[in-house]
Amino acid sequence: MSLFTERDNQGHEAGAGGNFPSAQLSLAHALPPKSVTDSAAVSRKQARIGGFADRYHEWREHASLRLSGIDLAPDLARDIGSRRWLRGVGTLVGLSALALAAFPGFSEVEAAPSMVIDDHVRDEFRSQMIMPLALGADSGRRMGATQAVIPLTNAPERPRLDMVATLAQGDSFERMLRRAGVSQDEAGEIARLIAGAMPPSEIQSGTQVDITLGRRLASGAPRPVDALSFRARFDLQLAVERQDGRLVLNPKPIAVDATPLRIRATVGDSLFRSARAAGAPAASAQKFLRVISAEMNGDIRAGDEFDLIVDYKRAATGEVDEGELLYAAILRDGRPVKRMMRWGREGRYFEASGVGEQREGLLAPVPGAITSRYGMRRHPILGYRRLHAGLDFRAAQGTPIYAVTDGRVTFAGRNGGHGNFVRLSHAGGLGTGYAHMSRIAVSNGQQVRRGQVIGYVGSTGLSTGPHLHYEMYRNGQTIDPSTVRFVTRAQLEGRELADFRAQLDLLQRVEPGAALAPLAPDPAFVDEPAREIDRLENRQRIPA
Repeated sequence: MSLFTERDNQGHEAGAGGNFPSAQLSLAHALPPKSVTDSAAVSRKQARIGGFADRYHEWREHASLRLSGIDLAPDLARDIGSRRWLRGVGTLVGLSALALAAFPGFSEVEAAPSMVIDDHVRDEFRSQMIMPLALGADSGRRMGATQAVIPLTNAPERPRLDMVATLAQGDSFERMLRRAGVSQDEAGEIARLIAGAMPPSEIQSGTQVDITLGRRLASGAPRPVDALSFRARFDLQLAVERQDGRLVLNPKPIAVDATPLRIRATVGDSLFRSARAAGAPAASAQKFLRVISAEMNGDIRAGDEFDLIVDYKRAATGEVDEGELLYAAILRDGRPVKRMMRWGREGRYFEASGVGEQREGLLAPVPGAITSRYGMRRHPILGYRRLHAGLDFRAAQGTPIYAVTDGRVTFAGRNGGHGNFVRLSHAGGLGTGYAHMSRIAVSNGQQVRRGQVIGYVGSTGLSTGPHLHYEMYRNGQTIDPSTVRFVTRAQLEGRELADFRAQLDLLQRVEPGAALAPLAPDPAFVDEPAREIDRLENRQRIPA
């Protein structure tokens, strides 16, 4: 029997071991069966991932292996231009953008004060500053007294008192002086002096009187009047002064320039706004609209020219007095379409031909063209045909709305599709209604006059834009407003007509804007204070 056999023969002789080398067979016989091995592996795996720390460790290793294969930050010095290199460039750009976004700023940082300063502490600091002390300690606080301060037994009175008294409505000049502390004798004497210069009834209520009271002649006696002055009229200032121990009236006339103010410009989208933009006073612009709209029935177009002249006075002291509207005209293509001038004691307006303005007829409620008339029509919002019970006037937002004639307000408020609505009751069973207002200027039950502003154009309620919906009623039923028209006019003749035309020619010579030229101040009324402290208003105001 041979000691060595072939490897194939040895494998066959192993029987069940199969076609394996002898070393492998020995290892297979040493290992436990497969089922036992798998069961032990599962037990070990459950024990390994049983805790949170083990699961987190396993996830971290798994993630590390995955991320390491991505290779987001390769060496950019190698493989330039390849996909791996481009991926590295993208990583560099993203990290750079993130760093720039988180870059800190260099703005100033407010440092916290060493102590908390609230409003009370700040006011205490301000009261000790030099500036408020120089201006009379306007903070109302004073420094605390030191040992060097000796209290006074009796505090002396001020050598004089400066005060301002207001003449109230229904008050007399003498009673106003007594209320300010003037003795009865001096109050009566001053009232007699002023009555000798002008009637006391012509002094308007609300006039402010500057009064200076001097030192008392005896303890408990009223202070004497050292000086008194007030604006008696636009062109006159009255002053009462003490000379040689007695009161003397000193009238001071004020230079006044009475050049009328003439404004001429082009009509834009709104005649009222165009007049105001050109410099016309608000009251004069409204009066201009009432006079012109009554005559032209709203036939005023954009591009027309308006021409108005206002009674205008300028005082040398700087005040301005705006008077009545003297002249109103509309020009089209350089030619006058309508010219109206104020004439007579009643202040009526007449055309250039001498025909008076419409006085008893119905005014146009707004200076605008009619865009929709009375009758059946398709409603622009509701979409079906129904009666349009009025007239629609084109007007800009905020245009004043006037009462067409005298009447009483029977309704003022919100009224369904009419929005802000005002209804007036007139004589003869007539009534008028004004709808879609932006603002109402009257109240329920109020009596209104012809041409009075009762509201302003808007677009409230069922409305597609700013306009005025105007209705008229007879015995409570709506009627077509265009069928009602009453006109009565006056006619100038003879000498009165000649004087009227002469005054009209005189007004035509007024240059536009001539009244706005600077006026030299009157040196007698220029009084600049010599010291800064004298600029303070220390006058005591006496309640009316």
